[in-house]
Amino acid sequence: METTLQRPAFVAAETTPKAMATIYWIVTALFCLQMSASAYTQLRLPQVAEAFTHLGFPAYFRVELSWAKLLGVVLMLAPVPARLKELAYAGFAINLASALIAHLSVGDGPEAWGWAAATGVVWGLSYFFWRRLPSTPAGA
Repeated sequence: METTLQRPAFVAAETTPKAMATIYWIVTALFCLQMSASAYTQLRLPQVAEAFTHLGFPAYFRVELSWAKLLGVVLMLAPVPARLKELAYAGFAINLASALIAHLSVGDGPEAWGWAAATGVVWGLSYFFWRRLPSTPAGA
C-alpha cells in the first residue's frame, strides 16, 4: 500500500480530461479578463497614459499595445489553429516580461510591477493547462 507521504495527493489523483479542460478554461478566462481590462484602461484612463509616459513610451505605443492585447484575447478564446494560439501566448509572454522590465528599469516598486508578475503566473497556468489538453498536439 502506497502512502501519500511518498506520493502527494495532488500528484496521486488522476486528472481527467474534463477536469483539465475545466481548469484550463477558468484560468484562461481570468487571464483574458485581466488582459481585456488592461487594454481598456490603457485606452480610456488618463492615469494609465501618464504611467506609459513615466515609463518612457510614446503615446501611440499604448494604443498599439491595447489593440494587440485584444487581438491576443480573441485568439486565445476562439477555436483557431494551435500555431495562432502559440503566437498569442508568446506575444503575451513578451508583453508581461517587458512590462516587468520597464517598471524595474525606472525604479518602480511592487505596487507598479506586481500586477505584471501576478498576471504572468496566471499566463503560465493557462499555458501549462493548454499544452495538456487532449486535443492539443504535442508538437504544435
